Amino acid sequence: MKPAFYVTTPIYYVNDVPHIGHAYTTLAADVLARYKRLMGYEVFFLTGTDEHGQKVEKAATAAGETPLELADRVMKRFQSLWEKLEISHTDFIRTTQERHKKGVAAMFERVMEKGDIYLGEYEDWYCTPCETFWTETQLIDFKCPDCNRPTEKLKEESYFFRMSKYQDQLIAHIEANPDFIQPKSRRNEIISFVKEGLRDLSISRTTFQWGIPVPGNDKHVVYVWFDALTNYITALGYPDESGDFAKYWPVDVHLIGKDILRFHTVYWPTFLMAAGLPVPKKVFAHGWWTIEGQKMSKSLQNVVEPNMLIEKYGVDAVRYFLLREVPFGLDGDFSHGALIARINSDLANDLGNLLNRSTAMLGKYFGGVLQQPGEETELDAAYRQKTVEAIQQVDGHFDDLAFSKALQTIWEVISAGNKYIDEVAPWTLAKDPEKKERLATVMYYMLESQRIVYTLLSAFMPRTAEKGLGYLGQAEPASREGLTWGLLKAGTAIKKAEALFPRIEEKAE
Repeated sequence: MKPAFYVTTPIYYVNDVPHIGHAYTTLAADVLARYKRLMGYEVFFLTGTDEHGQKVEKAATAAGETPLELADRVMKRFQSLWEKLEISHTDFIRTTQERHKKGVAAMFERVMEKGDIYLGEYEDWYCTPCETFWTETQLIDFKCPDCNRPTEKLKEESYFFRMSKYQDQLIAHIEANPDFIQPKSRRNEIISFVKEGLRDLSISRTTFQWGIPVPGNDKHVVYVWFDALTNYITALGYPDESGDFAKYWPVDVHLIGKDILRFHTVYWPTFLMAAGLPVPKKVFAHGWWTIEGQKMSKSLQNVVEPNMLIEKYGVDAVRYFLLREVPFGLDGDFSHGALIARINSDLANDLGNLLNRSTAMLGKYFGGVLQQPGEETELDAAYRQKTVEAIQQVDGHFDDLAFSKALQTIWEVISAGNKYIDEVAPWTLAKDPEKKERLATVMYYMLESQRIVYTLLSAFMPRTAEKGLGYLGQAEPASREGLTWGLLKAGTAIKKAEALFPRIEEKAE
């Protein structure tokens, strides 16, 4: 039986226009899901949209449509972008679906029966855009500390979740599980937040209607975070705890942006503890992208639109750049110049050029048919060793979600290939008929190393990997079995590769 692996993105708010930040999280989840499938796991990869709340209700009213009509229209933007980015999700959940509403109601009732939800009254400063209550001490000039917009004082009847009751249990869990919150800097931030003291959390609203009604009291709707976070289990069939839920929960990793860290590492685990359900194995918060050195904002009109990037540079170049440019977990800066430089140097010069050179030589010297390799020299052995060691190293980097390091490791093998060609000089060997066997060996090592490279790249750049493997006479999709040296068979017909990534002239751009 295949081992199970469950990875999620956050569910994206339908009031947003999909931008590079959404694409980044989803792409990271996709690469992880594809890699785990390659390694023989049965993967459940979840993404979706968060469609309830006051912001959606207000935006729909302003647009003269119902909230559901607005959600139906806007969620398609996310779906079509995921299609273009070649995201391989298992499921796309929407919080307006019946399966989700049913699961949220069941979770609410379960926690309430335990005595951890009670009715009270809430008064504090509310920020509508962030859907967050703040205490007066948290405000900056009576403005929201997160988005700097005005807040208003609200008093309403509310159901509360006894989050304070779970403070010690949460701290104990974080301290006993060093991998639970990643990277480490985020873990420290959450520990100090929890140690300052958790307050009970307001988890219902009466000031708007667009949401899931509180079971037994439909004057109230369930507050957005209790509703939204539960998607991770409702997509697995909760409240039915058999089937996919039994197979995939607890989740292996929630991938999120650092702005929603607290909700995923404080609210969510305490909800689960109260419901008597296992908590996530890992929550990994990545950094933010600035654009050409500036913070991304609608007012600066510098929001990078992923559809446009894909049309301009191609899907695999965008996939490569986003995960190669910045260590996952740190903040990064996006610029067109940096993207073009990566395409020209890493993709056109290194990757594409190696395949083009080596397949052309095989065509010239052996009519495009792979020969049986002869005796291995020290130089050949070192190149083979470098290729084989990369397989283990990439696996380790995936365990750490170090996508950039995994790509760096693969590129070291590509560089070693280009260097190997220069050192063995096949063009010189070809002039001496007695060196025919040596030439055959060199060609074999060059092409076999690349077969492994393209197999590893299949998680990052599926289309490019398929093309590369196709040129190398491999019709089957990449698989774990393919990560073994020596699988290229003598007699395989190998076509001369076209340029995988044409160079981009920066002046033209």
